[in-house]
Amino acid sequence: MKKQIVKKGMLPVFSLTALSMAISAVAQEADSDLSFNKPLEEVVVVGRLKSSAENLVIERLEQEVAVDFLGSEAIGRIGDSTVAAALRRVPGVTLIDDKFVFVRGLGERYSSTLLNGAVVPSPDLSRSVIPLDIFPTSIVESLAVQKVHSADMPAAFGGGNVDIRTKGIPTDFVFTLEVGTDFNTESRDGLVTYKGGSDDILGNDDGTRALAASLKSALQKYRGSLDRNDILTDLRQTNPNATLADAEQINRELATGLYRNINVYETDDDQNYSGEVNIGNRFYLGESEEVEFGVLAGVSYDRTWRKKSSTARSISDSDEVEFRDKTTQNTSLAANLNFGLRLNEDHSLETTSLYLRNTDDEVAIADSYDNDQPISGGISDRLYSIRYEQREMKVNQIRGEHTFGEVTREMIGWDPLAVAEGLKFNWFYSDSESTTEIPSEIDVQTRQPRNGRNTVAANGTAADYRFTDLKDEVESYGWEVKMPFSTMDWKVEVSGGSEYWQKARSYRQLEFGLGSVDASDAVRTGPLDVVFSDANLLDPNNGYQIAVAGSNSESYIAANRVDAYYGKLDVTWQDTWRIVAGLRYEDYQQVGLTWDPLDFDGSPIIVNDGASPEVIAEELQNAVFQDDDTYMSLAATYMLPGFWAEDFQLRFGYSETTVRPDLREIADSSYVDPVTDALVFGNPDVLPSQFKNYDVRAEWFFSNSDSLTVSVFYKDITDPIELFQAAAGDTNTAVEIINAESAEILGAEVEFMKNLGDLSDHLLPFFLQGNLTLLDTELVAGDKADAPTNAKRDLVGASDYAANLILGYDSPDEKHAATLSYNVFGERLYFAGRNGEPDAYEQPFNSLDATYSYYPTPGLIVKLKVKNILDDGVEIQRENAGREVTTYEEEVGTTFSASIQYEF
Repeated sequence: MKKQIVKKGMLPVFSLTALSMAISAVAQEADSDLSFNKPLEEVVVVGRLKSSAENLVIERLEQEVAVDFLGSEAIGRIGDSTVAAALRRVPGVTLIDDKFVFVRGLGERYSSTLLNGAVVPSPDLSRSVIPLDIFPTSIVESLAVQKVHSADMPAAFGGGNVDIRTKGIPTDFVFTLEVGTDFNTESRDGLVTYKGGSDDILGNDDGTRALAASLKSALQKYRGSLDRNDILTDLRQTNPNATLADAEQINRELATGLYRNINVYETDDDQNYSGEVNIGNRFYLGESEEVEFGVLAGVSYDRTWRKKSSTARSISDSDEVEFRDKTTQNTSLAANLNFGLRLNEDHSLETTSLYLRNTDDEVAIADSYDNDQPISGGISDRLYSIRYEQREMKVNQIRGEHTFGEVTREMIGWDPLAVAEGLKFNWFYSDSESTTEIPSEIDVQTRQPRNGRNTVAANGTAADYRFTDLKDEVESYGWEVKMPFSTMDWKVEVSGGSEYWQKARSYRQLEFGLGSVDASDAVRTGPLDVVFSDANLLDPNNGYQIAVAGSNSESYIAANRVDAYYGKLDVTWQDTWRIVAGLRYEDYQQVGLTWDPLDFDGSPIIVNDGASPEVIAEELQNAVFQDDDTYMSLAATYMLPGFWAEDFQLRFGYSETTVRPDLREIADSSYVDPVTDALVFGNPDVLPSQFKNYDVRAEWFFSNSDSLTVSVFYKDITDPIELFQAAAGDTNTAVEIINAESAEILGAEVEFMKNLGDLSDHLLPFFLQGNLTLLDTELVAGDKADAPTNAKRDLVGASDYAANLILGYDSPDEKHAATLSYNVFGERLYFAGRNGEPDAYEQPFNSLDATYSYYPTPGLIVKLKVKNILDDGVEIQRENAGREVTTYEEEVGTTFSASIQYEF
């Protein structure tokens, strides 16, 4: 494997093509549901969690490597509303920030996500990984978490791969309707909001917050500047007598183009409700009814208000503290439309169209205190923050399964082709797009005295406005051929295939400052919509002005593509030993360039406009990344029925994989992370991480649906890609992307399902399901890290342990079902210190949830849920002078919800 550096003066053809793709965008497993083995039918289970688990056992047994499954019935019964939350129930999986999964101790960078087996884009602003909180569980048929690599999976495989498999075509007519509501104890009062747009209830900004046309035009006219002197220069081209006062007046008028109806006030509009409807059917065509056509359509909507209160403290100064209250109105909308066509036993087609919209409308109030301004003084520096983030994803997929079977052979009628009977050809095509729009992210600095009347800070950027647009497009397609052979003792399958995907991403951010250094306290005091009213802004005596803020280095364009080819040999001897050997070749190419959307004089994609041709050529070279290699995988399974159970399997797995730098991380520039506000330094010299993965798993499956799985795994990582704290001025936080020297992960997993009726007849309706993961991780920082406090430490986000325990009850009359589920993760490294500063650790979070379902009639379900019964919260600690200091804590609250579902 190699990282290729392009010779000076040359740029790969791909880079030009991909860059053109991205600029154009600016201008304007185990085989999954794409799975080559998935039948057209959807198995509809009306039973219970135990029954749902049984339906996935067969698929799990047939996998060549270790794969864990979570079915829709289990997800629905436990009550998780997003894919991210549901994945916490899978062994070895933990959740970060309610959206990113850590698989076997490795963060989101090291885990990949597929949708029906296809690569899809990400709406995350700073990462190419997919935040899994955007996927509602209402669209999910099952989740497959593959923890051991196989040749038919992308080589970018560290902790594991999550395949989200959406609902398929029903076997018969189906109609479901569900409505629900919920209530959170932390959100009972103190909710705040502001005047938004008319379509906010749909999670869609109607243009209220968007950048005004007058400002867009002015940026073009004044060549990226709103400075009064630049405006004056332009004015004097047509009016030599123009004065600075004329330019200042134009500047003030432009300032009115910003959305300023931002007075924050309390609201009691805290109604939370959700709804979902699905309808589908299967039709038999023709006299023989051999041709089948199916359709499934569904829509879901969810609107939720949540309040989170947090406290952040300095580790060195007890008087330096920040209290923050954040109200989030989340709106989620999902729609899916699936079609299926089965021509006969040998040939079928299926399509999936998916639309997701997930919008967070956030209002936060943060009060900060320090030595000069202690809490006892009753005066704080108050920051009002408004952030409206609208994320959308559109996916269109088609896949086909074709077998040269008996029906096809008889249709062709040529006997010599009988030797090819059993040959399978499967293919897929996926076209998808995700976008993130933040039409107006506003921060306003104020001073909050005892009387509660805000005084906006006296500076030219007291109000900061950011406008952000992200567009990510992915085209993906592939095919696979399988040919089986068999004798009395041997079963052999030879397979091979190809996959291709290309991604183009554009990220555009503009930032403006609004304020005054001359306005009186009286003008700057009061509700925000009054302080920034038209009358105040246009009054020349107040000295308000608008200015372009920031470095404008946050915007970027990027693209990548992968050409992959693989082959596998699958050999089974006497249904006792199964050996699967595979090779995968990937040619990976990537280009990423920062660009300045307000650079009208030089090249918008060149950082050093005035540099020499040699420096510019080197900059372009650093923007291009190429990586190609062949990756081996080997899996062995020993099958011994009757060994302590009806079915027993012992699996061994070894694979070599890689994890490459993210789209933006190879750019030789710095940018401010839009989520963490940390200054991030890119690194054109970062190398892909190389993995050697070892896995041993024993699986026992009993006739009464009980099961036991024990796994041991080890990962040896060379050049792990990590974020390390870097030197920064003032109070800024800076991180840099580097290759650490090495990392190791040693872990064990235990998973079980137990029917308690074996212990006593009184316990027959009960069952117990659970899993436990133990981890030992170590990262060696190496000499590229800048003064880390600990040269050896745990991996960020890796917990020493994670556990799930589920107690289920199904009444004998099948009218009642209940589930009590517990989830906990051990202490995990949150942030690694530098220059002797202590590391920060997130403390264990104990989550206890309960769900009760009542089935009064066969088609009616009443469901009640309670989440976070223990009312646990988020807590981060750092050590200071031998004692633990809580530097951050956040209240989560307990959530009660109810729903009713009708199914026909």
